Amino acid sequence: MTSTAPTAHTSRPIPIVLDVDTGVDDACAILLAALHPDLDLRAVSCVGGNAPVDDVVRNTLVALRAAGRTDVPVARGAARPLLEHPVDARHVHGDDGMGDLGWPAADLRPDPRHAVELLRDVCRAAAAEGRAVTLVPLAPLTNIALLLRTYPEAAEGISEIVFMGGAADVGNATASAEFNVFHDPEAAAIALDAAADLGIPVTMYGLDVFYEPVITREEAVELVAVGGRGAAELGGRLMQFQHQRFARDASTIGDAGAVCAVLDRASMTTELLPLRVELAGTWSRGRTIVDRRDWSGDMKHDPHGEAPLRVHVALKVDSAAYAQLWRDTLLGRLGES
Repeated sequence: MTSTAPTAHTSRPIPIVLDVDTGVDDACAILLAALHPDLDLRAVSCVGGNAPVDDVVRNTLVALRAAGRTDVPVARGAARPLLEHPVDARHVHGDDGMGDLGWPAADLRPDPRHAVELLRDVCRAAAAEGRAVTLVPLAPLTNIALLLRTYPEAAEGISEIVFMGGAADVGNATASAEFNVFHDPEAAAIALDAAADLGIPVTMYGLDVFYEPVITREEAVELVAVGGRGAAELGGRLMQFQHQRFARDASTIGDAGAVCAVLDRASMTTELLPLRVELAGTWSRGRTIVDRRDWSGDMKHDPHGEAPLRVHVALKVDSAAYAQLWRDTLLGRLGES
């Protein structure tokens, strides 16, 4: 059965918080969240993943500076997974984690709080205000697991979690596992279990839809041509980096699609499905096991039973609509026919 992920959106801008491991596509997501008038970006927390956490902080500040959003607090979080040794994805994102563009560093400093403390404080303030935030993790879920287990009261300020990670089908870090979950499987399991305990609705924007919204070479050139070291030029150059590195004529906006999903639920099809995170498999550690069986009832032959956790799993998106939403936001063309 298809469903629409729950949302508390009103005509006012949606309060949103990002958790990132910036990353080419995380930067694309930051630009969208920072610029779209229907989003109120309250904070960005950083975690090690695509790049080491200090590089993530630097890249995040660069993206916010390009978007003209120096008001958004950015905090350094977990440098490594809960149990595993850290790995990175420089082979995908470049040696600096953000396309090796030679883009100048931002003259900004991160918030002195640990990312988990920043998240806690933002959520507490949102609860007091009566306008809970949409939490959008685009990275390994280490910070989120620490937040929800250490400060469960933060859930009062979270309307929902829309995370980029996992898949119902294939992996990318391994044949089974998507990178964000693979990087810290225990954190993913803890964060999702905590969300269920605390009654926070969860949407998984995974690899089943991740690669669909794309920007062509011609569209990237149009973005770069805006110039001025602003958001459009940065977004276009990040797309050009992907085109060159992977020899493609069109490249995904990746994590930015999860922000599009917050803005445009009508262009995403989800199913509410049982989910487990595999923690022990030799070949499948880090896999999100999504139960898509089309029957219910007698499960006596299944020694595990049905997973107690259910999440809204994104299975289809209007890729053209999401790509246009991202592009038009960076170009300042929202509302044009």
